[in-house]
Amino acid sequence: MNIGPYKFNTPVILAPMAGVTDRPFRNLCYRLGADLCVSEMVTAQKHLWNSRKTRLRLNHEGERGIRSVQIAGTDPAQLAEAARFNAELGAQIIDINMGCPAKKVCNVLAGSALLKNEILVAEILSSVVAAVDIPVTLKIRTGWDQNSRNAVNIAKIAEQNGIQALVVHGRTRSDAYRGKAEYETIAEVKSATSIPVIANGDITSPEKARSVLTLTQADGLMIGRGAQGNPWIFNQIKQYLADDALISPPDCLEVSEVLAEHLQNLYEFYGECSGVRIARKHIGWYLKACYNPNTDSKNNGEVERFRQCINHISDTSTQLELVTQFFNLHQPTLTVRTTGAAKAA
Repeated sequence: MNIGPYKFNTPVILAPMAGVTDRPFRNLCYRLGADLCVSEMVTAQKHLWNSRKTRLRLNHEGERGIRSVQIAGTDPAQLAEAARFNAELGAQIIDINMGCPAKKVCNVLAGSALLKNEILVAEILSSVVAAVDIPVTLKIRTGWDQNSRNAVNIAKIAEQNGIQALVVHGRTRSDAYRGKAEYETIAEVKSATSIPVIANGDITSPEKARSVLTLTQADGLMIGRGAQGNPWIFNQIKQYLADDALISPPDCLEVSEVLAEHLQNLYEFYGECSGVRIARKHIGWYLKACYNPNTDSKNNGEVERFRQCINHISDTSTQLELVTQFFNLHQPTLTVRTTGAAKAA
């Protein structure tokens, strides 16, 4: 499949996740096999572009791979300006967010709330595509609720307005992340359009990845929460799709080294105070990926005590030292499960 000048062979893509897919995490996922990593969403509200949060989200200095930037908003003109602004900063692909189910996003009629207004969807897509000379992609859900699945209609609008690839998460906005993703609607979208379609939702293992591709006939896959604490999932899926080989999960030494690298990059990117705080959730996800509460019950208490300890550490050197010690100490029992860290985004 192609997205503008960029050619992919059944790509495995990191989903945009607010507070997660920052530059350090994108670089790590690129290194471990992701074909494309989409940034956290950047608001189309110009007055917020100078805020520290947005400036960090706009920071792509030294980024590996293709720079794909997701923008979010409701006004066609504002979104067009945001697309131009990010293209000028070096974005190589613009992605439009019409999939976020968060209340604070939908309450201002952005994200997946836009799916209720197909006329506005067309206006936004047309304006953004006309504003830039780089590829524009779109991420959606299957609809607003189970009684109004309109992903096929939205896909046709996207194709008519020059969108070059479409990501479909197999849940409605009202589903949030509850229940299981359904893939029948994604298959319908694929059958109804000629643009590349990328399947998203509950893809947490190589076996599930192949199953979703078979069910949907999608051109690629997008991984969300399945990559949290398990950035190895990209190479695992690609290897399995290529030759049916399941890569052995990383051993404790590799987990410790990758986590240490990840933490150090977070500290450098955010600074001491924010870096320590943001690192806590990533440490928790690595722990969840390594310990199965159904089979590792004897370790659960110790893991939880360590998690609580880490959450009270406020300096980078102590946090890194304790994490390294913990993972090295538990070397005999520690491996990353190939089923991922949590339910997929």
